Amino acid sequence: MFVSLDWFKSLRDVIVTSLRDSWLPFPVDKSICNKWREGLAFDSDSGTVLYTSCLYQLAPVIERAVTELERFGVTKGGVLARFAAVGTKVFGKALLRPSDEELNRANVIVKNIYNTLRALGIKFRVLDNEPYSGALLYELGFVNDFADYAKSVYKIFRDNNVNEVITIDPHTQHTLEKLYPKYVPEFNIKVRSYLDYLDPGRVKVKLSEFTIHDSCLYARYLNKYDLIRGLFRGKADVKEDPVITGRDTSHCCGGPIESTYPEIAGRVASNRVRELARLSRNVVVQCPICYVNLRRGVKLSGVEISLYDIAEIMEVSG
Repeated sequence: MFVSLDWFKSLRDVIVTSLRDSWLPFPVDKSICNKWREGLAFDSDSGTVLYTSCLYQLAPVIERAVTELERFGVTKGGVLARFAAVGTKVFGKALLRPSDEELNRANVIVKNIYNTLRALGIKFRVLDNEPYSGALLYELGFVNDFADYAKSVYKIFRDNNVNEVITIDPHTQHTLEKLYPKYVPEFNIKVRSYLDYLDPGRVKVKLSEFTIHDSCLYARYLNKYDLIRGLFRGKADVKEDPVITGRDTSHCCGGPIESTYPEIAGRVASNRVRELARLSRNVVVQCPICYVNLRRGVKLSGVEISLYDIAEIMEVSG
């Protein structure tokens, strides 16, 4: 499998330019990031911020971008891969937006997380112009660009007197918890996932039976594997298999290579859907990138499963 160097440079230019212009990794309508906040109250004097990184809203845009990259022949190599570099430059000028249905779903999930934290009595605010974390830069190997960008995001946190960040997805959590301290030596902000605040005794589960597709980052690098299962224990019939859903043996959704090898990512997602369907036709994920990749895997494999985000199937009792 061959990917043109020109194509890769063009992808880097699209992301870096977009981050510089809007603090988002793609040319996206910035308003999509804040729609979920309408009508909600926040604690303006709190040092804690709920930080979405806009990833739930961006995930379907990334999915749409991958479709466009395939259309321009990214996975084909040779002349088509070089042509893809031109396509990326054109694509990089287009303002992208998820469908209303996708955006509404993303907003419901983020609002559910907001309501959960509120029910637990957590005080927090949000940033007016919230920046993306920069995770995609690092995941694509643009480490120097990531280091520079991480310093810029840290400055925004510092200038806004942020001393604690609550994240809502594994990519943002891993980026801030594990990577920022490495590339921003002065980084001293406490980073916690909203999952860390949940009291299993107060969690109610809306699905009676399902299996879990774990985020690789949550399960293997952020110590959330047992925490997540503890939320469901005694409340639902969670279908497990030591290979298919094991901490160290479960397979990836294909997300890490979706932007560079979409064809391979699609095959990985298809295989993962087939595995999960052996356990249950209801699959719960914890990551918006996993969701869109497995949804693509459903289309490619022809295997029907129902996908849910963890925040869609939980609520906290009063």
